Amino acid sequence: MRIRHIPIFVLVVSFAAVLAPSARATCGSASCFCVTDSSEGAPQAHMFRVDLSFRTMDQDRKRAGTGSTSEVLTPKIDFEAGVIVPDHHREESTRSGVTQLDVAYGITNRLAVLGSAPLWQDKRHQHFDDVGTPEETFVPDAGSRGFGDVRVGARYALVVKPQDLLFGTAALKLPTGAYQERDQEGAINEPGIQPGTGSYDGIVSLGYSRSTQSMKVEGFLDTAYRANGTNSLEYRVGNEWQLSGGARFRVGERGETSVQVNVSEAGRDRFLGMGVPSTGRTYVYLTPGGRIRSGDGVGFYAYVQLPVYTKVNEAQLGPRMGLIVGVSKAF
Repeated sequence: MRIRHIPIFVLVVSFAAVLAPSARATCGSASCFCVTDSSEGAPQAHMFRVDLSFRTMDQDRKRAGTGSTSEVLTPKIDFEAGVIVPDHHREESTRSGVTQLDVAYGITNRLAVLGSAPLWQDKRHQHFDDVGTPEETFVPDAGSRGFGDVRVGARYALVVKPQDLLFGTAALKLPTGAYQERDQEGAINEPGIQPGTGSYDGIVSLGYSRSTQSMKVEGFLDTAYRANGTNSLEYRVGNEWQLSGGARFRVGERGETSVQVNVSEAGRDRFLGMGVPSTGRTYVYLTPGGRIRSGDGVGFYAYVQLPVYTKVNEAQLGPRMGLIVGVSKAF
C-alpha cells in the first residue's frame, strides 16, 4: 500500500516560504518552516526516498502593516550589551537561497521516519547601518552562508482508505546551524540572517487528502504549528502557524499539476523577555506547480510562490516571489 503525501507550503518557505529556515526577525523574515516537498510522501515499508531541492526567495517590498512604505527601519539586537537598539538599520533587500536534502524511510506501510537538512544556505542582505548618525554606512552584503538547522521526525497514517488519507507528523528542529556569526564590526550578527536559530523547536502537523474515484484529481488540506525554544543568547523566534489547501490534477501517466493557497502567521520574536519590533507577520500565498516522472521513477518538480496578502508588525521587508525546484527518487 502506498501512502500518498499532501504537499505543503509554508513557507515556507520557505521554502518555506519557499525556504527551509524558520521565520526570522527583522532581516530575512519571509522564510517559512513548512515547505513543499515530494508529493509522493512517505514511502512503502522498507522503501527509502531521497529528495534534493533548491529554494530561493526575494524580499525587497517595503511594507508597513498591510501597505507600502518608503523605508523600513528595524532594530539592532545588541547581544553583547543586552539591549534592543531601535531604528538602527534601514533595510533594502534580502535574497535567500538554500540547497536542501530531504530523506524518508518507511518502517511500515503507515509509519515513516523523516529527516531534512539545509546543506547550504546563502543569505544576501543589504542595509544601512547606524541610520541617522555620522557613522551611517551602506553594507552591500551583510548576510551569511553555511549549513542550517536539521529537522528529524516521524509521520503516521491515521486513516488509509482507497480515496482518503489522514496523517499526522511530529518533528524536532535541532540547532545544528551557526547562530553567532559576526558582522563586519565583530558583533554578533542579526538573528534573521544567521544560518541557524540556536534553539530546539517542535513541529506538529495534520494533513488530509481525498481523491476522486478516477484518481485523476486530489484535494488536500494541511495545518501545522511550530513552537520555538529560546537559544543561549536569550533570543526566541515567534511561534508559527500555517494552513494550506489546494488540489492536484493528474496529467497523462507521469505528470501532475497543482495549485494551492498557503497561509502563514508568525508571532513576535522576544529577546530577554522583551518583544522585538518589526517581527511577526501574516502572509497568504498562491502556489502553482507541477511534477513529472521519468521512466525509471525519478521525479522532477517546480513550484512558484506568489504573495497575495502581506501584513507585518511595524515595518519589514516583504516577499516578492519564491521558487522551488527539485528531484526525488525512491529505492
